[in-house]
Amino acid sequence: MTVMIAIALLTALAPQPTAQPAGELKLANVRTTVGELGPTREVSKILPGDVLFIAYDIEGITIDGEGLARYTMAMEVVNAAGARILPPPSEPKVEPRELTEFVPLRGNKLPARAFVTVGLDQPAGEYTCKLSVTDSKTKATGSMNLKFEVTKKDFGVVAVYTTHDQRGELSAPTSGQVGQTVYVQFSVASFERDPKTKQPDVEVVCQLLDDKGAPLLTTPRKHIQDAKAPQPVKDADGAFALQFPVFMNRPGKFTVEITATDRVSKKASTYKLPVTVSPAN
Repeated sequence: MTVMIAIALLTALAPQPTAQPAGELKLANVRTTVGELGPTREVSKILPGDVLFIAYDIEGITIDGEGLARYTMAMEVVNAAGARILPPPSEPKVEPRELTEFVPLRGNKLPARAFVTVGLDQPAGEYTCKLSVTDSKTKATGSMNLKFEVTKKDFGVVAVYTTHDQRGELSAPTSGQVGQTVYVQFSVASFERDPKTKQPDVEVVCQLLDDKGAPLLTTPRKHIQDAKAPQPVKDADGAFALQFPVFMNRPGKFTVEITATDRVSKKASTYKLPVTVSPAN
C-alpha cells in the first residue's frame, strides 16, 4: 500500500510590529526549518519518511483591538507536472481553513508554520507546496510556492525535531537556558528486516559533541532495535521513533550526533543537530 504525503498546518504566535502597508498581505521570510521552531534547514532534499517544516511570516494581517487575527489558510502539494498530490485527486479539494488566533501583542505580523510529511513509499521527484492566506477583514491574500525534492527511498535518520516534553507534543527551539531540558525526537526509516526474526536489527547511538567537535560522553547512549527490544516494530511499519533528552546544565554550543546502523543491510546514517545553551538570567 502506498503511503502518500500528508499535510498538517500549525501556527506559532509570536507577532511583531511591521511596516507592511495597510490593506496588503504578504507571506515573507519563507524558509525550511529543523522542526517547528528550529534553525534553518540548509537543504530541501528529503528522504521518504521525513518531515519538511516550512516557516514564514504573514505580513499585513489585521489584528483587531481585542487582539484577534481572523484569516483563512489553504494548502496543497503538486508534483513536477503540476498534478495535485494532496489532497488526493480522488478527493474533493479541501476548502480553506478558517482560523482565529489571540495575539495580545497586536502589531500586524504573524509568524506561522506548515509542514509536509512524506510517506515512506512516496515516489522520488520534485514537488511544490502551494500555500495561501486571506485576511478575513480586508480580503487581502498572500501566497507562496515552495519547491522541494523527495529522494529515492533509503535508510536514514528522519523527522528530527525538538520538544519541551517527553511525549513530543510541545514544540521547542534548539536553544535554551541553563536549567532547561529539550527532547530530541527522531525516527529511523526504511530499514531491512532480519530474515529469521522479521524484525529490524538497528543500532542507534546518540552522542554529544562540544564546540570543537570532541565527544562529551565516554559511553554514548545506545539503543538496539531488534527482536529483543521491549517494543517490537509492527509488520506494517517502515519506521520507528526514538528520543534523546538533553539537560542544559551549562552554557555553550553543542551538537547532538545521532548515528543509526542497519546491521541487516549494512547501511549507516548520521544526523547532526546544533544546540545552543545560554546562561540563566
